[in-house]
Amino acid sequence: MKTTARRTVAMIGAGAVMALVPTAAHADTFNIDYDVVGTTHIASTDNDIALGPTTLSTAIDSANGNISGHLPLPATRAKFQVLGLLPVTADVAFQEAAPVTGHIDIAASDALVQSTASYYIRLSNIKVAGLPTVTGAHCRTIDPVTIPANTPAGESFSLIEGGTLAGEYTIGNFQNCGLNTLLINALIPGSGNTAEIEVTNGRFVG
Repeated sequence: MKTTARRTVAMIGAGAVMALVPTAAHADTFNIDYDVVGTTHIASTDNDIALGPTTLSTAIDSANGNISGHLPLPATRAKFQVLGLLPVTADVAFQEAAPVTGHIDIAASDALVQSTASYYIRLSNIKVAGLPTVTGAHCRTIDPVTIPANTPAGESFSLIEGGTLAGEYTIGNFQNCGLNTLLINALIPGSGNTAEIEVTNGRFVG
């Protein structure tokens, strides 16, 4: 939401959280799960890859609003073209390299989230023009890909209702991709990639 109604919901959500935290055995953190769905756009190949549906599990520090959590992303099938002509398909998996970390001001009426997720991007079952290629079982980015997931400018995040999180990131080179390593590194790595997820249906757990 981008309206006064969204701000009202955020205020109610923040108040509800502050009231509920002491009841959770006076814990320093409280846990909220969210439903997540979204997309990422790969700039170099000009194609979109689905993210989710999945569940974001968070632990939020009641004292300072620091967030830690996990956002597992299901594997998906991607399609793109080499030189705009030759069709290529591949199974794409995002392997968590580190927990999600970030911060939210849980007492704010217009709360903002700043967070980071880290994944290795794995490729398998690569086909060029419908023909299978030799990729191997360990084709992935050499280094983890760091993806910011922040509240966009002009929007806010509700602990109960959720909100939009987005960011721009860079993909580095791949390794262990067999005969496809040179092709993949010529096509996919680069900056200007974007990700946007919709986080909804916050619910207390534990």
